[in-house]
Amino acid sequence: MRWAIGGPLVQAGLDADPGKRAVVMTMGALHDGHLELVRRARAEAGPNGQVVVTIFVNPLQFGAGEDLDTYPRDLDGDVAKLAGVGADVVFAPTPDVVYPDGDPVVRVAAGHIGDVLEGEHRPGHLDGVLTVVLKLMHLVRPDVALFGEKDAQQLLAVRRMVRDLEVSVEVVGVPTVREADGLALSSRNAYLSADERTRALALSRALGAGAAAADSGGDGVINAARQVLDEADGVVVDYLALVDPVTVDAVADDFSGHALLLVAARVGTTRLIDNQAIEVSPEVQR
Repeated sequence: MRWAIGGPLVQAGLDADPGKRAVVMTMGALHDGHLELVRRARAEAGPNGQVVVTIFVNPLQFGAGEDLDTYPRDLDGDVAKLAGVGADVVFAPTPDVVYPDGDPVVRVAAGHIGDVLEGEHRPGHLDGVLTVVLKLMHLVRPDVALFGEKDAQQLLAVRRMVRDLEVSVEVVGVPTVREADGLALSSRNAYLSADERTRALALSRALGAGAAAADSGGDGVINAARQVLDEADGVVVDYLALVDPVTVDAVADDFSGHALLLVAARVGTTRLIDNQAIEVSPEVQR
């Protein structure tokens, strides 16, 4: 496995093999969810292709008062983990490589997708995500880019950007990896105390309750999930929404069809997000 810090990716020998190139973009502090993305990337690239993992804590996607300075970082540990899961190159650029002139003047705007839900609570966040994703796509030049489905709104925004801007990259979503008790893996889980981690399970329980109520219509899904969250101690909800999986617009109470149930909440000082795909049926008449 090669790895490059701060130089053009071609210096790491990436232009030597004409096979398919797959990229996994991360901010480091890698966990099993990231490693599953890399395994999937290996399968997408095939035996003659290349798997590139980028590690870059992107300042553009952190707002004022967020955890940019304290975000967990462990580059040596990350590289050691990646050695066993099929990564060929780790690209860990410094900010001056990604943004050589400082904060970029021209940025990607997420539009409506970036104004709701995460965008409402973290203004500019998805603009920063899309800007660095497009920049890294230009630097790495992948054929395939893999993203976790846990960050559902981010995945949707990336897919829309690739479509709208005619970026020649296939975007592949990979299902959320969870602990045995249902907690979605996240680098921010490291912030949780033992008690907070137990409280955080309310998010996945709420999603499960919503999914179990799928045959009672959209309002039944939301009500079932909200009840779990309302009864949870120490969980402060930013939003709970049942949305169209393409537009991220909230669906009507009598909606039926494929939808995403999204939740964001704070447990202690840690902000967590999670989601569940649900096939919603009309309310059953009894």
